[in-house]
Amino acid sequence: MARRDPQRNSRRDPQRLSTWFWREWRTLAFVTATGVLYNVGLGVGPWLEGRLAQTVADLASGTTTAAGLIRLALVYVITTAFVQAMRALKRLYVRKFANKSSRAMKKRIYASLLATPVSDLAAEDAGTMMTKALSDVDDCVEGMRKFTTELFDTGVALATYLVMLLVLDWRLTLLCLAFPTVSYVLAARMRRRVTCATTTSKRSAEHLSLATLERVEGAVPLRAFGEEATEGAHLEGRLADFERAATRAGVLTSALQPLYMGISCMSCGLILWLGGRNVLGTGWAAWDIAALTTFLTTYLRLAKKSSTAAKLFNAVQRASVSWERIRPFMAASDKFDQLRVPPPATLEARDLTLRRADGTPVVERANLTVSPSQIVGVTGRVACGKTFLGLALAGLAPHEGTVTLGGRDLKELREEGLLPVAYLGHDPELLSDTIAENVQLGRAGSVGQVTAEAGLEPDLADMPQGLATPVGEAGIALSGGQRQRVGLARTLLGQEPVLVLDDPFSAVDRMTEAQVLAALRRSYDDRVIVLISHRLELFHQLDSVVFLEDGHATQATHAQLLATCPGYRSLVQLQQEGGDLDEQA
Repeated sequence: MARRDPQRNSRRDPQRLSTWFWREWRTLAFVTATGVLYNVGLGVGPWLEGRLAQTVADLASGTTTAAGLIRLALVYVITTAFVQAMRALKRLYVRKFANKSSRAMKKRIYASLLATPVSDLAAEDAGTMMTKALSDVDDCVEGMRKFTTELFDTGVALATYLVMLLVLDWRLTLLCLAFPTVSYVLAARMRRRVTCATTTSKRSAEHLSLATLERVEGAVPLRAFGEEATEGAHLEGRLADFERAATRAGVLTSALQPLYMGISCMSCGLILWLGGRNVLGTGWAAWDIAALTTFLTTYLRLAKKSSTAAKLFNAVQRASVSWERIRPFMAASDKFDQLRVPPPATLEARDLTLRRADGTPVVERANLTVSPSQIVGVTGRVACGKTFLGLALAGLAPHEGTVTLGGRDLKELREEGLLPVAYLGHDPELLSDTIAENVQLGRAGSVGQVTAEAGLEPDLADMPQGLATPVGEAGIALSGGQRQRVGLARTLLGQEPVLVLDDPFSAVDRMTEAQVLAALRRSYDDRVIVLISHRLELFHQLDSVVFLEDGHATQATHAQLLATCPGYRSLVQLQQEGGDLDEQA
């Protein structure tokens, strides 16, 4: 039996940060080539600047001509242009590396949550989990980007500058390096404080977001019970705590760089004193003006890079905090790396029984069949189990009996890494991002097409930023109808053969409802569509209707139910008379 390569396995382990570098090795190879050329080329600049200074001095003394100065200046310009071109290419591919890593990490988090049982998600709102996780992905990837950038812009550049300094005067170089070393030691000592401050700031931001959301969602009951002042004081306390934590984290991560730079630049006094002696011929080395200029310019660049390196340590620490928070989301099985969908097939429920937590049956021994290209409505009086049935048909709720797609159990399909059902719930859980990102979730597809089919076009036309409009925490910047339609567009973007839509028209007008239903007919005629709704005006257009009453599920056409089911007939009549199903609870 062939032995497994442990190194290969480690490269595939998504819970190892190195894996996310290895998977983009081609991009990083180009970054390496351009980074080395750029940073080695940086060493040519100080040397040419020194030669230019010496040539100007020689021109003043009459020992050279202006033509020599012009030739040297042209070489300097061409060299600088080449070095900066390499810098631009390196940064472009570093950004590509960061964007690809961010997309892959977010996709894996999405897959991880899809693979997580609903019971495990109940402890914390899935939207909140994703918002925190995706925000941490951005912080982590930013740290990876800075590390990749500074590995060359700092590491290779420092090595180049150091070699030049040692060649010019190794004794003076060793004396001058004492001050950058102090900045490194200081950055290392601040490491723990930076990590703690960053962690505290993130936790405080989470608490503030949740407190704000609770304050907005509970505005009416708080006002009714006279608790607005109390809750307002609580929110102010959270805000003050966040301000303190964010300020401390900002000072420790950003304001220290000038200190690091100042410490490193203290060596300039030594250079002017001891380097001047070298020029006068009384020092450790024999210098001319070019050598002094080259040494001073090179050291200043080294000092600047040293302060950047110290700042890099802090950036890496911030990224490590974010990585530790998102690493559990990376534990999904490798079969979820590429989300796949099974082919269209018939959805069937056989002897489906749903029970409440206390064991009381909500739906008993239901038998339902929905074929591709069919739209089936599910309705009934309030609390009859419509949502519970929708979750069971999506494979997201515990049940007795079977729910199959093409004869295969939904759980079995999910265990194989297949996504058979797309589910839209009452309250779509939106991320604190743009409308486009909330619809796309890292997937390919035409966002514009699905937003049009979901009836969002008129709303987007009134938004100056269009699809780039931020939705706010949990979609707070959108109306209820807009949130529902963003969720519908997100559901439609996937290729899942079954769509379970729970009350997608609860907050839209009749005209939009008719347009969306027509779009479902037109563009999704190869899907199984289960439409749960208490609005029955368009149910006569559906292929069949499932009516829930007293724990029983009856599937028939709209006309058949009107003729044979008094309960369904009374609901239709009530709505025709302008009533509301909620009144019949």
